Formats: sequence, C-alpha cells, structure tokens
Amino acid sequence: MATPVEETMATPIEDKMATPVEEEMATPIQDKMATPDEDKMETPDEEKTLALTQYEDKTATPYENNEVAIPEAQPNKRRKKKSIVWEHFTIETVSAGCRRACCNQCKQSFAYSTGAKVAGTSHLKRHIAKGTCPALLRNQNNSQSSPYTPSPRGGSSSNPPKRRYRTPSTPQIMFDPDRCRHEIARMIIMHDYPLHMVEHPGFVAFVQNLQPRFNMVSFNTVQGDCVATYLMEKQSLTKFIEGIPGRVCLTLDMWTSSQSVGYVFITGHFIDADWKLHRRLLNVVMEPYPDSDTVLSHAVAVCLHDWSLESKLFSITYDRPLSEAALANLRPLIPIKNPHILNGQLLVGNCIARTLSSIATEVLAAGGDTVKKIRDSVKYVKTSESHEEKFLELKNHLQVPSERTLSLDDQTQWNTTYEMLVAASELKEVFSCLDTSDSDYKHSPSIEDWKQVDTLCTYLKLIFDAANILTTTSNPTAVTFFHEVWRIQTELVRTITSEDPFICSLTKVMQERIEKYWKNCSLALATAVVMDPRFKMKLVEFSFNKIYGEEAPTFIKIVDDGIHELFHEYLTLPLPLTPTYADDGTGGANVKTEDSQGGTLLTDNGLTDFDMYIMETTSQQMKSELDQYLDESLLPRVHEFDVLGWWKLNKMKYPTLSKMARDILSIPVSTVPSDSVFDTIAKEMDQYRSSLRPETVEALICAKDWMQHGSAEAPNNALVRMEY
Repeated sequence: MATPVEETMATPIEDKMATPVEEEMATPIQDKMATPDEDKMETPDEEKTLALTQYEDKTATPYENNEVAIPEAQPNKRRKKKSIVWEHFTIETVSAGCRRACCNQCKQSFAYSTGAKVAGTSHLKRHIAKGTCPALLRNQNNSQSSPYTPSPRGGSSSNPPKRRYRTPSTPQIMFDPDRCRHEIARMIIMHDYPLHMVEHPGFVAFVQNLQPRFNMVSFNTVQGDCVATYLMEKQSLTKFIEGIPGRVCLTLDMWTSSQSVGYVFITGHFIDADWKLHRRLLNVVMEPYPDSDTVLSHAVAVCLHDWSLESKLFSITYDRPLSEAALANLRPLIPIKNPHILNGQLLVGNCIARTLSSIATEVLAAGGDTVKKIRDSVKYVKTSESHEEKFLELKNHLQVPSERTLSLDDQTQWNTTYEMLVAASELKEVFSCLDTSDSDYKHSPSIEDWKQVDTLCTYLKLIFDAANILTTTSNPTAVTFFHEVWRIQTELVRTITSEDPFICSLTKVMQERIEKYWKNCSLALATAVVMDPRFKMKLVEFSFNKIYGEEAPTFIKIVDDGIHELFHEYLTLPLPLTPTYADDGTGGANVKTEDSQGGTLLTDNGLTDFDMYIMETTSQQMKSELDQYLDESLLPRVHEFDVLGWWKLNKMKYPTLSKMARDILSIPVSTVPSDSVFDTIAKEMDQYRSSLRPETVEALICAKDWMQHGSAEAPNNALVRMEY
C-alpha cells in the first residue's frame, strides 16, 4: 500500500493541473519528486490517463521513474515504465539499495537510485537525445534515422499511437559547424549575396538565435569558403571535360566596369559521349586593358592552360567587332596545335545576338525622331491614371480591335522599343483622336510619322524573329541560324530597290551588317547544315543560288572543298582521338564476332592477305564516308528532329564522319545568355564585385553557373579551409 505521503503527491487533482506550462513553475520539492524533462514532454491526454490510473489504483506508484519506497517483494504492483529511455537502458542492481541504469548501446552506466534517493531520467534522456552516445551516433550516421524515435507499442502500422514527445517527425540532424559554413558559402554563391552579409548585425542575430552553438564566420573566412566550394566544383567539372570524346568550342563575352577594367567571360560548348550538348562557364578573366588587341587572345590562352584544352579547342565565337590585329592574335591559337582545322577558317566567328542587336540599334537610330514622338505619347498615357482612363474610353468608343497593351520601353533592351512601336501602331487611330478629347495631349504623331513607324516595325520584325529564337530555344544551333540569316538576306535583297529613300537607306545599313556577318560565319553555318541529314549540300546549293545568283557555284565549291578537306584531316588523325572513343563503340577493329553457340566465327588471324586483296580490288571504287553520306537521300524534314540523336544512332556506320559532326554541331552561334540577347549596351560588372579580388569574382560567378547545371558534388566532402 502507498503511504499517505505518496498518495498526497499523486492526487488526481494535482495531476490534472500539471500542464506542461505549469510544470516549468514547479517548486523545488516537486522537482525532486518528478522528472521535469519527461513530464514536460507528456501530452495532456496522457497526463489525464496517468492521474485516472493513480486515482483508481491507490497501490500504484505515482511516478514511474522515481519508485520511492517500493518494496522489492511487490514488483507486480508497479505500473510498467513508459519512458522512452527504457528502450535504451536497463536497470542493474549494483549492491543492496543501489541500482544503476546501463546503456544498451555503449554499456555506460549512470546513477539511478541509492536507497530512497532517485536520480530520475533527465540525464538518461540527454545521453540518447542530445547525441552524446557514441554507439547511437554511429547508428545514426549509417541509417540516417533518429535514435530518439519511439517504436510502435501495439496496434498496426496504419494506426500508430500518439506521440508522447513534442519533437519533430523528421530525423534528428547532428550539428556540424563545417557543414553550416559550407551551406552559407553555397547560399552566397547561388543568390549573389554580398560576402559582407555574414557580418551584418541582422544576419548574425538570426543565425545566433537559430543555432547558438555556431560561431559566425568573418568576411575573410566566408571568402575562403566560397573559393573552396568553387575548387570542389571545378575538380568535378575537370574530370567531366577530360572524358568528353570531342573538342570544345569557346565563346567570349566582354564585360566592362566602372574601374575601366574588363572581364572576359569564357564559356565552353561541347558534346558528351551520350551526344548531349553542354555549355559551362569556364573562366572570368580580368583584363586591365580591355581595348587592347591582345586582350581576347590572352584570356583564351589562360583558359586553355587552366583546363588543359590546348589540343581540344575547335572554334571561338566573340561578341564584338575585332580589328585585324586582334583576329591575327586569335587565329594562331588553334592551328599551332590543330593544323587540320582549315587554317583557322572555322576558328573565329561573330556572335549572332550582338550582330542582330547592332542592326536593330541602327534601325531605331535611323527613325530616332519618330521613335521619340511615340515614346512621348506612350509616356503621356502611361504616367497618369486619368490620361490612361481617357485613352481606354476613346479606344472602346472607336472600337479599335487591338489587344495589345501600351508600355514604356527600356532603352537598354531593343525588343521593348520594338514592342512599344508595334502596340502604338495598332492603336494609332486612338492617338490620332486623343488630342480632340484631351486638350493637354500635345504629342500626336503625324501621318508620315505613323508610316515610318510601320516601316520600322516591318524591318525590326525580321531581326526580332531571329533573335527571339535565342530566347525560346535552349540550344540554338548553327543550322537554325543558317536559315535565319539566309531569310533576312533574301528579304533585304528584295526590298533594296525600293523607291522610298527612307527604306533604301534603312535596308542598305541592314544589308551591310548582315553581309559582314555572313562573310565571317557562312562557312561554319553551311558546314553545320551539311551535317544535318535533312539538308546536306542540297540546302547550301539552293540558298547560295538565291543569294549569289550567277556567282553561286564559286561559293558552293568553297563549302564542298572545305568539308572534304576537314574530313580528310579527321581521317589522318589516329583513332581513337581520346580514350573515351573506346567507349563509343567505334573501335570495332578488335571486336570478335561470335555465333549463337558462343564460338568464334572469324578473327584477324590468317586474313591479312584477304585484306590486301580487298584494298587492291576495291580501293578505286570505294566511296569515303563523307561521299557515301552526301549521296544518300535526305531525311524527311520533321520539325522536332534530333540531329545529335541521329548521329548517335549512326556513329557505327560513319565512325570518322560522326566525330567530325560532333565537333561541328557544337559550334555556338551566340556568346550571351538568353536574358541578354536584346541588350543594346555591354554588360557591366557591378561596383561591389569589381572591388573583390579577380580570383574571388571568378570563383563566385563560375561556381554559380556550375551549381545551376547540377554539377556533381559528394555530400560528405570536407570543406577546404582557406583564409585570406
């Protein structure tokens, strides 16, 4: 029987009132008689059940863990222990009146009771829940599950019992300060946060409240962590690039800065062994003299050395007009190591996005006065709510069918100016009548102005449709832009004889620009078309006849000779070009052919004379892979044709030609990302990044690009500690 004192301490009324909040205010006497940590974590329903049990059975021990004054002769009268700790501990009797709790995992023993003094279970919980048990730590690392998760007690898995502890259902994650530093570095890289944010008081306070045990890092430390993250990502990318079977094409994009230094963004384009096209930002090279004729050649040399690409470079595409001296410095970078690449004819090419932007800028400049009138009219409507209401009322009254919405243009993005002109042109009837209903409107364009707007929109549409492909296609190819450039040229040729002086001057400027691009890049574009089995030389012949007329055969022969010369150079290269080609299935000379029973049918033994006989009797009649490919009929022109997938399927049929096609089809046409296609000014490095070390700038920008492409990273890599 329980003593009167024990009954007093376990009355139902007191148990019902012992809510988790009130338990925190318990008196020292109550603290000694109860296990605060365990009581806090019991749900109110369980507390009521416990109180009811004690009320109905006065012989039960009120506190399952304390067991005060319970004779050893009556173990069956005690209520079964419910604490989670007893799944991990066993009570052992050390001596008379002295018992200790032994951890089932690490076998450490802890004080439990000595005579009438009971130690409770708080320290036992800390051992298993706070991560101090070494055996449980090892188990957690292996299973990624929390050692403090209670197992189901009765009932099916579909009806699990209520949790007794207010802990998250997710597995417990051990605090790792190095991992926290690593994640802070990745956060800064991915979101372009300033490195100094780790010293901002608000961020420091947030982290300290989130995890007081974390010692906040300094600017120098996080700078080193970001560089270390970059080096880990670079190591992974280096292995990937080393394994590609083909060559690498580079694009160069020059950024300016307020400090009058330049930053050359160098991006690599290549096709992997699975015939997937990739692009990765390789370097951001700071150049103190961006106007020098050697700036791009120096940056490329740095990139080639950094990534060991001297023997793999195939082409370079740059973003701005270059002087003959600058081109002369670039061209030797490939022929010195790879003399087979047509003496550099495929080495250098212009960026199509920059070319189209320069044409659009000149078109808009030709109609600058008219564009300003339209901009002022749109500004009048869009900058006042009352003006816009009058404009919409007039539009509804005139029943103008246009669904376009007026918007002011961003003069750093020429497509916004084009869209503003198109919308205004469709609403010109409203603008023409606006001055009659709104006396404050003084910017109404004349009829001649609207005619000029229509002309500007007509020719800008040619450029816009081509440039828009760069924003809507993930990997725009040279084949696509052969079509686009040819289409623009034919339209300009058709209209250059117009009697309208404005149209004549406009088309003359556009044609000069597009012809200059065509002169520098037509060979690369046409070569890519030949590698498309839907077109081959047939489209080149058709297009050149449209463009060059009677002179077309001369230019067609240039392309045909160039293709054959390039193929001949690939034939003279040792096969395989790289170790990866052995995995391509193209090294079939050593493959044994087996019959259905597994026996060898033929080997090279004894057939050397047969090989000589074949060569002597058929060498004159045999066609090369290239001629065989060109003579075959064209494939149907399906819209979603995967040209890389076709070459992947036919690499056994054309082992040498497929290698050439892999390199040609990786030639990029644009140097800029999709969000910069319509830029009218060069990109500028912000003032904050310009103040950082060039190595840090390169690490932050390149690592972000690699993370966005899902660069592989081992999850448990230790962070390299780097301090500046």
